[in-house]
Amino acid sequence: MSHSYVSNLMHCTFSTKERYPFIDLQLESDLWPYIGGIARKNRMKALAIGGTVDHLHALLSLPSVMSFAKAVQLIKGGSSKWIHDTFPRYRKFEWQEGYGAFSVSASQVKRTIAYIENQKEHHRKRTFQKEFLELLDKHCVDYDLRYVFR
Repeated sequence: MSHSYVSNLMHCTFSTKERYPFIDLQLESDLWPYIGGIARKNRMKALAIGGTVDHLHALLSLPSVMSFAKAVQLIKGGSSKWIHDTFPRYRKFEWQEGYGAFSVSASQVKRTIAYIENQKEHHRKRTFQKEFLELLDKHCVDYDLRYVFR
């Protein structure tokens, strides 16, 4: 085969440092599109971006030559720098160090997009911590509860 053909769909989620509620409606309205721009600039496709005051979810289609760790580094680093440079009132903004990453099959793309777009409603009933543990369990990821939210 002379070309590589890859479907690399990843649902990721990560929170603000100590889940501080930095992402108000004003920041969110600029931040989600900015993150989409970071993705485009780096040959990713952001199929959905959403979240609440203390965390983000994104469904990303990654190019064949990019690791997921690199994708998260580009998104977190680029968005954090942009927030600091653009909004002085958010000078203490930070993303939490870790993240969750879950592969998504093509048959689940629409469902995952709907899930990401419905985050605000979803979190009226469930905390980020509970949601994250449910994602880990659903995707059969081993974890030690003592270290998940440190």
